[in-house]
Amino acid sequence: MNDEARITDMALRLLGRAFNELDEQEQRVICAIAERAPTSRNAGEIDDEEASFGDRLADRVAAVGGSWGFIIAFGVVLVAWMLLNSSVLARAGLVFDPYPYIFLNLMLSMLAAIQAPVIMMSQNRQAAKDRLSARLDYEINLRAELEIMRLHEKIDRMRIADLVEKVEDLSERLDRNG
Repeated sequence: MNDEARITDMALRLLGRAFNELDEQEQRVICAIAERAPTSRNAGEIDDEEASFGDRLADRVAAVGGSWGFIIAFGVVLVAWMLLNSSVLARAGLVFDPYPYIFLNLMLSMLAAIQAPVIMMSQNRQAAKDRLSARLDYEINLRAELEIMRLHEKIDRMRIADLVEKVEDLSERLDRNG
């Protein structure tokens, strides 16, 4: 039996459909079983290979912007800005952004306007990575289920062969004693 016929037979036997009727994941699993090749793949590595420069940049910005280090450093900068413009520069008459800190509000608004979409891009990438991981998990689960079915078939065939052998042995004994 050639490889193509074996794969088609395996698809019919295990999934009850012709190979060409299976979706891409099912076809990949059937081929991996037929070739006795591993099915597992690392979703992180696949995603990293396909990531563009912008994707990696969005991930880094989200990682930095969503960290306690950033929040603490940003809080320190805000307090320093307010102290500088309220006390230190006010004594010298050089205040460039006095209370209510209009320029600071503008900078914060611009930062939020830029940071929010970048974080959303990173979240979209994480969702895509999660979907990829779920697809790969499905392939592994399907492979495990199909391999268990194959083992059941093999054990059933062995038991039937054993039973046939015992029936033939009993028939021979009955014929001899008979």
